[in-house]
Amino acid sequence: MSRLSRPVWPAYLLSVLVAGLGHCYLGRWKRGGIWFGCYGLALAFLSARSLSGALAPGEPFVVTALQIESVSYTDVAVPLAILLVCLLDVYLIGLTERTAARTTGTEDHSSNST
Repeated sequence: MSRLSRPVWPAYLLSVLVAGLGHCYLGRWKRGGIWFGCYGLALAFLSARSLSGALAPGEPFVVTALQIESVSYTDVAVPLAILLVCLLDVYLIGLTERTAARTTGTEDHSSNST
């Protein structure tokens, strides 16, 4: 299946789950890797306060990470912003590919009719 015949909407869902995964679905591997790296670094370094508490031997990691009252807005603002900009990038790539496919299709039609 070529990139143009593949539907774009699954890329949106994949980008919401993990930054960069939608780009990989669209065949943009380098771009997807860069987005995933930025998102991973933002989670690792900017969420350090919630991760340091999660690594304490008293409570399991998942229980500490899911305690909403212990996580502040500043811990999730940058990773969430990266995820939203990544989603916007996937949307713009899909829009560009659809526009290019329509333009190419109309040019072929006009060249065949003359």
